[in-house]
Amino acid sequence: MPSNNHRNPGMPLDLDWVTAVRVNRSAVERRTASLPARRSIKKSWQAAWLLRAVTCIDLTTLAGDDTRGRVRRLCAKAKQPVRPDMLAELGVKNQTITVGAVCVYPNRVRDAVEALQGTDIPVASVATGFPAGQTPLPQRLAEIDQAIEAGAREIDVVIHRTYVLTGDWGALYDEVRQFREVCGDTAHMKTILATGDLGTLKQVYQASLVAMMAGSDFIKTSTGKERVNATLEFGLVMTRSIREYWQRTGYEVGFKPAGGISKAKQALAWQALMKEELGVEWLMPDLFRVGASGLLTDIERQLYHYITGHYAARHHMPMG
Repeated sequence: MPSNNHRNPGMPLDLDWVTAVRVNRSAVERRTASLPARRSIKKSWQAAWLLRAVTCIDLTTLAGDDTRGRVRRLCAKAKQPVRPDMLAELGVKNQTITVGAVCVYPNRVRDAVEALQGTDIPVASVATGFPAGQTPLPQRLAEIDQAIEAGAREIDVVIHRTYVLTGDWGALYDEVRQFREVCGDTAHMKTILATGDLGTLKQVYQASLVAMMAGSDFIKTSTGKERVNATLEFGLVMTRSIREYWQRTGYEVGFKPAGGISKAKQALAWQALMKEELGVEWLMPDLFRVGASGLLTDIERQLYHYITGHYAARHHMPMG
């Protein structure tokens, strides 16, 4: 397979490729239903996989009552996601283990940047009228600018779902292309498809292709605010589109499931999907992220159980 570590620059919109897409729903459902049974990870390897999952978490707070204090506590947890005594027991006390990024609203970016000063942890900001994407385009573009000016190095943009539902691929391409131009060389762009709002798996695949053609660095399932968020079915369709794009262009695009992922067992299933569909490169944070808030607590509890044989109370695994 082709391999290229440079950022995806995008390509001209190829409507023949987009309209030729076919997705067999029953085959997708069979494939994802068999995944947990076939890919159960041996107990001796689970701790290593879960530590890897920690490094791929976009630790997120996107609530109406977010405060500077909440963001600072989240950032403290991002810097030390697993207790030092547990890391020592696992034999990795000398390794730097942090989350992949901290994800916040644009007006909380400065708080996060200040709290993470002196680390390599990037701040990701949602933008472009998150979560619905229904604000005017100039306003949505300005949000990206403002978040970057505040110090965001990753931007999670939302698309106008209507373009997908009506098959207006030219409008979707133009919109995402403009988002990418504003991100420029400063910020990596994750494009949220809001898969739960789209009509069919075929449309999910098509929207994935168009987003990548327009220059997305990552494609992301959900805002976390839809009725249906990240599912393995959506994930399989999106990872297959990533693989096809990679095979045709040589450019690697990242993948981010988000919304409703709160258990370590789910993280292991997503990792297994990435490894099977795309390979070990997509188990690293430069190509794989999980958008979550509660997931880290459960992973830490599972690691504690691995070490001690029993579960710690949740208050022994504080978020900051």
